[in-house]
Amino acid sequence: MTAGNQRGAAAPDRLPTALDPLDHPLVRRVAVLWGLLGAGYHLYLMSAGLLPNLVTRPLHLLLALPWIFVFAPASGRLARWGGWLAAALGAAGCLWIALDRDSLVDQYGYLEGPLQIALSLTLILVVLEMGRRAIKWILPAVAVVALAYGVFGDLLPGRFGHPGFPLASFLGTLTIAEGGLWGPLTGISVDVVAVFVLLGSVVGSGEAGRAFMAIAVWSAGGLRAGAAKVAVIASALFGSISGSASANVASTGAITLPTMKRLGYPASLAAAVEAVASTGGQIMPPLMGAGAFVMAELLTRPYTDIVIAATLPAILFFVACWIGVDRQAARAGLAPMPASERPSGRAVLALLPFFVLPFGVLLAVLFGTGRTPQSAAGAAIVTAVALLAVDERLRPVPRAFLDRVAKAAVDAGRQTAGIAAIIVCAGLIVGVLNQTGLGVKVTSAMLALSGGQLWAALALTALACLILGMEVPTTAAYVICVAVAGPALIELGLPPLVTHLFVFWYALLSTITPPVCGTVFIAAGMADAPWLAVAGRALRLGLGLYLVPIAFVVQPAILDPLGQPFEAGVAFLRIGAALWLVAAALAGGDGAALFSWKRLALLAAGLALLMLRLV
Repeated sequence: MTAGNQRGAAAPDRLPTALDPLDHPLVRRVAVLWGLLGAGYHLYLMSAGLLPNLVTRPLHLLLALPWIFVFAPASGRLARWGGWLAAALGAAGCLWIALDRDSLVDQYGYLEGPLQIALSLTLILVVLEMGRRAIKWILPAVAVVALAYGVFGDLLPGRFGHPGFPLASFLGTLTIAEGGLWGPLTGISVDVVAVFVLLGSVVGSGEAGRAFMAIAVWSAGGLRAGAAKVAVIASALFGSISGSASANVASTGAITLPTMKRLGYPASLAAAVEAVASTGGQIMPPLMGAGAFVMAELLTRPYTDIVIAATLPAILFFVACWIGVDRQAARAGLAPMPASERPSGRAVLALLPFFVLPFGVLLAVLFGTGRTPQSAAGAAIVTAVALLAVDERLRPVPRAFLDRVAKAAVDAGRQTAGIAAIIVCAGLIVGVLNQTGLGVKVTSAMLALSGGQLWAALALTALACLILGMEVPTTAAYVICVAVAGPALIELGLPPLVTHLFVFWYALLSTITPPVCGTVFIAAGMADAPWLAVAGRALRLGLGLYLVPIAFVVQPAILDPLGQPFEAGVAFLRIGAALWLVAAALAGGDGAALFSWKRLALLAAGLALLMLRLV
């Protein structure tokens, strides 16, 4: 699971003009050691028993600070020195919370004296700057607006005002209690996400990258539009270990995009295929992304329930991509990949264990023993580390092993820090919502605006997710939207699991929704194609994906394949057929009439099949 200035989880921005401090050998060695320290800390927490949240969570943030402020690329001396200062101030604040935890607990969220108020403000400012450096300015700006509402909201007339809070109480709840920076969201990052990020980094640092690409090329390369279908499969497989759309584009696209262009694909089509397929990585089990762990916490349900519920929708996502690619290939005459560029079955079998074994262990422990997700991830990490020590012929490679461990430590540190930047910043927003009751007020306003109609509320929620998700990562968009819109949907009769998956799905689709569409921008840049042309093709290719969450509402059995296997299977086939009809309506070469009667009939049939309830 990776994160990114990306959607769903984020890593610090790499500006083209900025120098990467890790290019310096000494700094890289320090970063590797810091990454190993962070990995050891989070693995230790798995077996340490119950430790105070106001100790473990500040130390988690402390370990994340250098990755954002010191080890990340920065343009200019001011930014570099500012980063060092912010890291030092943030570390001091985190140590104050962790070391003085016993006395702070007795204050019950009320700051005592100007020094504590100054320390709390400093921590909040560091977190806001951390978010700005990691994921740009929108999420921190939303947090600033929320904080301003908490401080000055008592001046607002009407129902959107609040009674007001003493500053020492308002800031104290956010910083020395578990109502903001150190709330349940941060707990998810500490207890679960960091371990799964480490697993994804370890798996990705070995031969698994070659393995999933070999599997994809071997299985789909010989089909019509083979290179594009390879991108779909590779993105699904890579998404299962990354959980980040942007990381998915950057990793698989580095191989698939040049291949598609060399085989004669239009650059805009190649980039659109990669952008759409990579978006699905955030909902692809078993790792999915940080949002899945947040969902499990918010729903107070086991993580395995989320994995099971998301499995068929995730498959549908990539089925829709596959159908769209195939239909467009039929019109454009895109040929299979040459046999000389496809690996042999023997080569694939040699690489298969590097991908299958870690996830086989993960799933076996997760579903076979009933142990916690952290325990399952720990067992899979041990397996993946052992595989780092051998090559595809299972021969020991000690020098490569050390390099791979170092790469995994750095990758895990950066990715964990990126997710922490998102989650801690979002924690501020949720903390203000909880203190002021604004979430309840927005929910009641939404109910009034929708006239008590579920479909109107769903449309408003989907629109809010798409708009907010254009500028903040998927996880943050999901958390904010589900906090304010979720209660309204549940009050209108939508089951909680359906509500959360509906919100999460539209939040992740924001990565391909113009005008701000992160994966489209990245894929267009890598393919050297105009982003607007890529966005248009991506919408045509992925329009059916916007309909899938509607199926959750109409046919909720799709989310319960174990409890209702027959109904889930029928729903899966019907939704798949509906997506095929929609893709057939939208496929076609450039210049084809988009609104011909034939296309409109196919589109209407697809929508009818999608909306028809099971009887």
